[in-house]
Amino acid sequence: MTHRAVLAVYDKQGITDLAHGLHALGWEIVSTGGTARAVREASVPVIEVAELTASPEMFGGRVKTLHPKVHGGILYRRGLAEDEAQATEHGIPNIDMVVGNLYPFVATVAGNPSFEDAIEQIDIGGPAMIRAASKNHQWVLPIIDPADYTSILEALRAAGGDPKGIDLAYRRRLAAKAFQHVAHYDTAVAEYLREPHELFPAQLTVGMTRVQEMRYGENPHQQGAFYTFDSVRTPIEGIGAMQQHHGKEMSYVNFLDADAAFNVVCDFDEPAVAIIKHTNPACLAAGETPLARLYERALIEGDYVSAYGGIVAVNRVVDMDLAVALRDVLSPESGVRMFYEIVIAPGYDPDALDHLKKKSKDLRILEAPIGDPHRERLEVRGVRGGMLVETADVSVDTRFDVVSQRRPTTKEMADLQIAWRVCKHVKSNAVAFVKDGVLIGMGAGQPNRVGSAEICKQQAGERARGAVAATDALIPFPDTVEVCASAGCTVVAHTGGSIRDGESVAAADRLGVTLIVTGVRHFRH
Repeated sequence: MTHRAVLAVYDKQGITDLAHGLHALGWEIVSTGGTARAVREASVPVIEVAELTASPEMFGGRVKTLHPKVHGGILYRRGLAEDEAQATEHGIPNIDMVVGNLYPFVATVAGNPSFEDAIEQIDIGGPAMIRAASKNHQWVLPIIDPADYTSILEALRAAGGDPKGIDLAYRRRLAAKAFQHVAHYDTAVAEYLREPHELFPAQLTVGMTRVQEMRYGENPHQQGAFYTFDSVRTPIEGIGAMQQHHGKEMSYVNFLDADAAFNVVCDFDEPAVAIIKHTNPACLAAGETPLARLYERALIEGDYVSAYGGIVAVNRVVDMDLAVALRDVLSPESGVRMFYEIVIAPGYDPDALDHLKKKSKDLRILEAPIGDPHRERLEVRGVRGGMLVETADVSVDTRFDVVSQRRPTTKEMADLQIAWRVCKHVKSNAVAFVKDGVLIGMGAGQPNRVGSAEICKQQAGERARGAVAATDALIPFPDTVEVCASAGCTVVAHTGGSIRDGESVAAADRLGVTLIVTGVRHFRH
């Protein structure tokens, strides 16, 4: 019996080598369109689908392979007398392999084609053949990945060219991969057709592509991998589009920390430098100051103890002065050179990049596009038995309503803008102290808000005199105001909305500090 393969691919990488290999094993090649042309130009005999079906392409190419002689040849069950008889009666030839991959729909619509043109790019015949071969994988080999061509040919050669010699477990892996390929494709089409405001449909699938499989997950006994989202509406930005210039392979925790670090600095329009530890900002400075000076102030005036072994993020191109500072500035605590796991920025001057590479062979130097930090996007988080989906906490209009007798100065308001943006990126309950554009105290993750304020007070010490404080949600009792005031803060900002807001206002007036209500909450769990 002649073995037969249908080849119909968008990605033609390796397809001629596969065709040569199959032909050498005595297989017959059936193809159409550009794939047939590529195979023919490689001097491999090929039969056009229209010749096999005795039916021309129709409706502007919409109907090519949708024919009983194609799908019957894929789907009939070998060895089942009734199916074999029907195949013989209707002249349906056996098809033992389907090699197909689909139009890159996400890339197609990224060019913003007309709706009509986008619809024409929806592949029908390809998914139908791939699904048919995958269903009948016991007898038919579904192949969608050029990376599998070599192993398929090796397996066939070992079996003397007979596909029956390929074991069922391998076939099942190919079928699972093929169904996933089609599902991924359909997910992109469904997202494109869905109205942009329909964020939470009754059924939701998310397309993702694996970028890296890691040695382990958050801990050595866990497994982990990094995927990027494939969305027709939201371009890949930030850590998802990063390029690594230098250093060790990224770990699971590295991805978490790098994402947190870059998100903090991307929230600032003005130049900003942050140092992150365990996804919380230990040091940060923002303002129209040279980057090297911002870095030095962030480190020296911030939590330099926690900064050691952290992640440095910058929202500007790294210049030579900053590269020198990152390499040479010593720890204010121990006097040794600061050690960092990662530096991430939207770009690097060439000489600065070369200089940074000399700091350590292990330092991961990442470049990532800032994109639009305010773009609406979905965030997905796993819980046992399900997923939580929400719109990202992008910047919203924040009012700063003064509810106390004391009014803030212009300088205090500038610092408060920084403190408010910082506490958005700190684990709740969050409190941030900022003075002269520098984060001098950060309290994170405490079960009660006053506990985070106490941590800030302890970190900042005497530097807190004249600082401002911000917290990510409402202050339920006046004790948080009292702790911030006792540290030396002159302004305290919170969301507002507690039934005891009046008590907090009274405490602020009694202590001579400004109390500000923002009307916006930034919980981060």
